Amino acid sequence: MVVGMFAPLVLSLMLAAAAGDSAAPPDPVAKMREEAEALRPLVTSSLARDFLGATVSLPRTAPRTVWRDSARTSAWSDAQARALPDSERSRLVSRTLDESFYWNTRYGTPLAYARALDLLAQHGFGSVRGKRVLDFGCGTLGHLRLLASLGADAVGVDVDPLLAALYSQPGDQGEVRGRHAVGRVRLAIGQWPANEALIREVGKGYDLFLSKNTLKNGYLHPAEPVDARYLVHLGVSDSAYLARLAETVKPGGKVMIYNLCPAPAPPGKPYIPWADGFCPFPREAWERAGFRVLVMDRDDTPEARRMGRALGWDKGGMDLEKDLFATWSLFERRR
Repeated sequence: MVVGMFAPLVLSLMLAAAAGDSAAPPDPVAKMREEAEALRPLVTSSLARDFLGATVSLPRTAPRTVWRDSARTSAWSDAQARALPDSERSRLVSRTLDESFYWNTRYGTPLAYARALDLLAQHGFGSVRGKRVLDFGCGTLGHLRLLASLGADAVGVDVDPLLAALYSQPGDQGEVRGRHAVGRVRLAIGQWPANEALIREVGKGYDLFLSKNTLKNGYLHPAEPVDARYLVHLGVSDSAYLARLAETVKPGGKVMIYNLCPAPAPPGKPYIPWADGFCPFPREAWERAGFRVLVMDRDDTPEARRMGRALGWDKGGMDLEKDLFATWSLFERRR
């Protein structure tokens, strides 16, 4: 994710709504288990139900202290920062992040991935056990850990260095033991696929490439001039990105893009790039890159709003009927 993506309007509202009005919110793991029960009646597949059910094995975590430079381009864990010379550490700013931030970061509950997983299951992707899953613009480790507890080898790609500092303690990454399966989770921090070293780190052979709220047309191809901080910079051309994606996903592997969006800005108001959640790459580009288009820019707004109500997003002042929309696209690499 790029810097500007750290506070998209709709996701900020969701996070605020999820927090509720209480000055002393319940512990975040217990809250996720409550959210899982609220979402359970809305999902139809065993994949999505198992994903929600995996919250029972989530561990508790202690607050973490991370350090940032003034430009917010680098981050250090507490152990890393304390190993620096005093002259270097004195220029950094520390921040203690609680357990809620550990699981939700800036983007709200990881259980919002349940809808995308339910759609995948309806189109032939019924299990992640023994599968390799890559999430582009992951933003947090929470949903990846849930997938790993179901037996997935889950890898998250993100440009935010804060994530590497936050998830740096033993047990954050690596093997994850669920109730019925063992998987793995890890992060790859940097600009993929522009960075050659990151390409090697991420590797190939993925059964599923997933991207939620990152690959939006407004982020890549804004209809109006906008501050570059509010855009996603792939670092390569669209055709090069899709070509690399085709090399990364197995033949027969799936690519799911699921985007939640606020309402577009009214006439005369500043353009909102994250309100344009259509797929940023046209059908012809996908086909040229070797993909079969299964679903293209299908509206999922009614289901997204049901999910929002179940998660309590409307209780924080968000008008779901006027300011929550969703689209999704699904592709399959030709065999």
